[in-house]
Amino acid sequence: MTVTSSSPAGGSFKDMRKNFLIALGISFTLLQLLFLGNMCYLYGTQYRDGTRFHNLKMLYVDYDGDVVGQSVVDAYGMLSSDEFPSLIQSPASEYPTPKDVKTAVCKGDYWGAVYAHPGASSNLSAALATGNGNRTSLTYIWNGARYPAFSQSAIYSSIMSLVQVTKSAYYARNASNVLASTPLSKNPASLQAFLDPIQATEINIKVTEQGSRVLYNTVSMVMPIIQQFFFMMALNGISAQFHLYTKLGPRRNGLLRMCVSLAFTFIGSLCMAGYIWAYRESWDVNSNQFVLSWMSVWLYMHINFLIVDILTAFIPMQFLPFCILTWAIINVASTISPFELSPGFYRWGYALPAHELYQVLVQIWSDGCEDQLYRALPIMFSWWIACLAIVPFAMSHRCKAALAAEQAVSNSSFDNKTTVSLAESTDRDATLHSRQSSTQEIVPQGRRQTAESIRLEHVAYGPSYPTPGVRGDEP
Repeated sequence: MTVTSSSPAGGSFKDMRKNFLIALGISFTLLQLLFLGNMCYLYGTQYRDGTRFHNLKMLYVDYDGDVVGQSVVDAYGMLSSDEFPSLIQSPASEYPTPKDVKTAVCKGDYWGAVYAHPGASSNLSAALATGNGNRTSLTYIWNGARYPAFSQSAIYSSIMSLVQVTKSAYYARNASNVLASTPLSKNPASLQAFLDPIQATEINIKVTEQGSRVLYNTVSMVMPIIQQFFFMMALNGISAQFHLYTKLGPRRNGLLRMCVSLAFTFIGSLCMAGYIWAYRESWDVNSNQFVLSWMSVWLYMHINFLIVDILTAFIPMQFLPFCILTWAIINVASTISPFELSPGFYRWGYALPAHELYQVLVQIWSDGCEDQLYRALPIMFSWWIACLAIVPFAMSHRCKAALAAEQAVSNSSFDNKTTVSLAESTDRDATLHSRQSSTQEIVPQGRRQTAESIRLEHVAYGPSYPTPGVRGDEP
């Protein structure tokens, strides 16, 4: 005896095999393309980034005006390439004091700066002649809080290379004169000065050396988006359990949802600022910076809540993963590295809220340096206001779909009761075959109505999941 597998509706798998394989193939292909496209976009931000180091500008001011100052220029001439930051030399008249040089880096005009001290060459000559004197010739400045990983690898390491090569350039310019005029063998201190002629001091505007610094502009920018999506699913599930969209009007639902979202993002941003501070190690940040960081993240989280709310209301369920994942990837791609190191196409990311949030956080953590508020806050508030203007339409759409779903269920129940009454009034002597035929004619209509009500409920309350341990009102 042969057993044929069949669906509850009576069709065999052989009959549906073609459609099943087509549906499976479409989902298979679309999801592969989704992840391929998003990861290619993300990896593209780092493509040959080392060849764009020259887009990172460093300032050089020569207050010495002699051999030491010129040796820095010579050293940069040896190092200059696409893989080395551009050293922009400016006259001392433009930056009269070292404080002005530091201010230029603090403002974000330059990624770093080097200046030769006034009288550096004469001090070194005195040290070579007598063994005494200040041999600190250079000072370099950089901001460790600005993209910490890239600043460490691209700026700090490049400055160290520049200082080392400056020594070689000094020897090339002045070693013969020193050897001819200075009795190095008779004075160990003079010999030591000759062996290490160029010494430099560091000014790090904001020392950022904690291990968690690599997460600030990467994972920390993605998690708020995922957090809002998960909470949106929970909120929709709770709304479905208690049938809020049919019991309350769009306005009351909107106000309730707004209050809940503000409270959730308020606490969520507090937690995010909290774990950043909990793992700050020796990072020198204070309570004022904590509150400012908290408020900035709160705005970012609420923007993402509103965006997720709008997307889940209007985007069909089958396309929602494409939207949420892509939104998360393009946002983190805008913060993962400086735009100077990415292909020019990626600079459209200035318009994304994640990039602007990170710019605000860098300014907060750098004690006011790297001022980008003139651009960051208008962009973030533009997102927030635009979403606030659209989200009422999303809520109205949900409520209308919920009412339509409830109406479809009511119509289905009414039709079923009517059909049963008619069936009971028929001739009880009818054959079994006739009764089965009548039932088969009735079932498809009921199923169609049930399917429509389920579809509308998904539109109204999707995506969602039921809250564990909570039982909602029965319809």
